[in-house]
Amino acid sequence: MSLGSLVLLAFVVDLRSVMVRFTELDPGWVAAALTVSFVQVFLSAWRWRFTANRLGLLISLRYAVFEYYLATFLNQVLPGGIVGDVSRAWRHAKGTEKRAALQAVAFERLSGLVVMSAAASFSAVVLLRELSRGIQEISLGIVLLLSVSVGLSMRRAQENRETSQLFSDLRRALIDGIALPVQLITSATVVGTYLLVFVMAARAVQLETDGLLLAMLAAPILMTMLLPVTIAGWGLRELAAAALWSTAGLSAIDGVAVSISYGLLALVSSLPGACVFVFTLFRIGGLNQKAGPTRAGSDAP
Repeated sequence: MSLGSLVLLAFVVDLRSVMVRFTELDPGWVAAALTVSFVQVFLSAWRWRFTANRLGLLISLRYAVFEYYLATFLNQVLPGGIVGDVSRAWRHAKGTEKRAALQAVAFERLSGLVVMSAAASFSAVVLLRELSRGIQEISLGIVLLLSVSVGLSMRRAQENRETSQLFSDLRRALIDGIALPVQLITSATVVGTYLLVFVMAARAVQLETDGLLLAMLAAPILMTMLLPVTIAGWGLRELAAAALWSTAGLSAIDGVAVSISYGLLALVSSLPGACVFVFTLFRIGGLNQKAGPTRAGSDAP
């Protein structure tokens, strides 16, 4: 899918004009983006640790950060964009209760997805506010139908004992008590770092488009990376950027340049995960059970 999208992209925009943008790459903005990316991984790892704790598991912050970097790197270099998270869940489950370990990863990712989806939806509404009233009403109707369908499905699912337990665990991890505000604040901050890195990626290729507009454009574009049909969103992300930039009355070439810049920054920022992979593979000061997850009530690291 990534290769096909990139081939299609070559017919949509002049890639030589896109590459010109990278002849004057600003190292200052690159460094700033990589710094923000570290904060992004750290906060995401902390969110995973918090979610696991809500499910009765204890994970050291060191273990969480290392594993999150490893997952991020694998998601960058392997097809589908979810292999890293699957690996993280599987490795976590080896050292503790499997059900809770798998749920911790799934719920933590869900927390981020909900906030990113909200940001993307808000951006889409603002960016498409010039649509005709008829199209807006149709879009609203589709959203309402989907909401009702999801609600009915969840209600039926809750009648099943096993699924009911799943929803109970979900509430405990994401909603009950202090969980909801902590998850919302943490995930909103993480999403904010994604948008900020996107803006910095634009500045790195000398694009001076208004920062708020860039952030609004970023959310829907980054949502395309969640579709498990490419390698780290390559190709599909660039096509989405070209389309959105054109819709906003901007140059599609600039949109593609920013998207490529973001993709390269995301790849470089994930490279600490390659080090974790090597250390783990050859057991050189790698992760072990003492640094990893334990059951609540045991001797936590």
